[in-house]
Amino acid sequence: MKVIAIIPARYASTRLHGKVILPINGKPLIYHVYKNVADTVQINDTIVATDSDIVIKECEKLKIKSMLTSSEHKSGTSRIIEIAKKVEADIIINVQGDEPLIYSEILSSLIKTFEDETVNIATIKTLIKDDAMIKDENAVKIVCDKNDFALYFSRATIPHKRSDIDINVEYYKHIGVYAYRRDTLLEIENMKASEYENIEMLEQLRWLYNGLRIKVIKADKDLHGVDTKEDLEYISKHHFHEDS
Repeated sequence: MKVIAIIPARYASTRLHGKVILPINGKPLIYHVYKNVADTVQINDTIVATDSDIVIKECEKLKIKSMLTSSEHKSGTSRIIEIAKKVEADIIINVQGDEPLIYSEILSSLIKTFEDETVNIATIKTLIKDDAMIKDENAVKIVCDKNDFALYFSRATIPHKRSDIDINVEYYKHIGVYAYRRDTLLEIENMKASEYENIEMLEQLRWLYNGLRIKVIKADKDLHGVDTKEDLEYISKHHFHEDS
């Protein structure tokens, strides 16, 4: 089973411009993402997919494999599909370029799910420990069935706990890392957006709407992506040290 990881790395991020080349512990954010992905034994090749010559040049300096893509893509999925059409692989992994805490063990577990021939897409969830995040619409919540397939993703608080219900509820945050069978990824390209996707602005709802099943595995370590300057500062302070 040949596995290729593609890291979409758009330069012109809305909330934190140029974030993929901002430094963490003296090296660009994209370097830390790439290193953690490329260190995963089961991954045969890792490619940064970007629309920016600036990012390409940064990758060249760091000896990171990269490919220039169209600037017209509206999502990371669309960007990796452009690359997926050019490579031979059984499994394609999409790791966002702002996930410096991604780690080999969780990627290995993600790949392992494809030993089950019924799995076509897999992704990650993590237990929410911060109460403020439960109601934060930027933190996408997920609920799954008894076999760990996604039932729904939402920016709302799901499951909703009624005020008269005395049950301890665990809430899970969705981590936007996906693995696909290559044929499934190419099939996604032709799917039209569903009403639910347009309401929530979550493209994975398009896949559920069209009948695709999404296997979900649990990450036990903190996976804190970088969307803002505060995220960058938090990760630098709590997860990286000068001697690392």
